[in-house]
Amino acid sequence: MSKLVVDTLEIYGHPNVLGKHKSTLEFTKENYLTPRGDCIIGINSTKAIADLKEEVKEILKENGYGYVVIKVNNLIDIVSGRGDKRMTFSNRVKIIIRKSNFISDSTLLVYSDKAAADIKRDIINKLRQGDKAKVFIIASDIPLKNEEILRVIVNS
Repeated sequence: MSKLVVDTLEIYGHPNVLGKHKSTLEFTKENYLTPRGDCIIGINSTKAIADLKEEVKEILKENGYGYVVIKVNNLIDIVSGRGDKRMTFSNRVKIIIRKSNFISDSTLLVYSDKAAADIKRDIINKLRQGDKAKVFIIASDIPLKNEEILRVIVNS
């Protein structure tokens, strides 16, 4: 029987959301954003990586598959990546998704298929206007297709 766990959080946009970073994507609990933070697409996050469900962390630590679904109004984008046994999930401020295999205390996924620069521009534009986004974090021990990911979102 395969394992699948879903966690959710909310982030808020900011006028300095640029979404231009080519290798990372970040959500932060901090309430401000400077233009230098071009990987950050959401502030005032309701969770940092340390706050995520233990089951999500366990699956990702077992080199599981991770999916991050960003939903702003009726717009959706899906980011896919992998976990790693070296992850600590201990940061209390942020969550970072990386295209590389670099691990820090805030790394949620490595080898992701998207960074901030790859997120749909209509989502980035809504976040720049200050819109709120719901973020779904899905951890699975087997790879999922986009249809399966969306079904999980609809049913949660």
